[in-house]
Amino acid sequence: MSNLPEQMIDRWKNRTDQAPGEDRIYWHMLVGEHPEAAALAREAQQRVDRFPGLHMTPLRWLHMTAMIAGAGDQITSDQMQEMASAASRVLLQTPPITIRLGRIRYHPEAIMLATAPPDALLPVLEAARSATYEITGVQGRPGNRSPWTPHITLCYSTAQQPAEPIIAALGHELPGCDIQITAVSLVIQHGPERDWDWRPVATARFGTTA
Repeated sequence: MSNLPEQMIDRWKNRTDQAPGEDRIYWHMLVGEHPEAAALAREAQQRVDRFPGLHMTPLRWLHMTAMIAGAGDQITSDQMQEMASAASRVLLQTPPITIRLGRIRYHPEAIMLATAPPDALLPVLEAARSATYEITGVQGRPGNRSPWTPHITLCYSTAQQPAEPIIAALGHELPGCDIQITAVSLVIQHGPERDWDWRPVATARFGTTA
């Protein structure tokens, strides 16, 4: 394996987090409702639970981020509903997208489940991007740096420590599973990232204009 980190670092040490009372709006594919994905994430989290300095993603909020739509004070509730309708129109001819989970990805700030094939979810990103621009006039930005690589974050690192023992405990791949992605949701994140104070407000489903 290449590009493995030697050290885990504190994700939030030099990062400006949202303050209490600040909102940010995301396009997320919420996958915690898939039993197979939740079971896979639970197994991975249990393997590394003994290590300090790892902040686990709550299973109910397992997700793949498509886009950051914008700040909560810049997009109204009505606009969010219109954005979901616009994304549904774009995704009207899109069938459910099957992705494979199982491979582990390591970053100094996080441990993740990769998705395969890597470009299968590009229609979701394009729908979120076009809907956001159509309704708000703002481009928004993908959930991670280019090229966009959808993934499910299992945990974030909150401390500096050697990565090798963690990698040895978890490995590079778990018994895989397939899940079908059929929707993308607008989610308001209230306050700091680690609080997980989320509220889904609208959903664009594949193959429907509802």
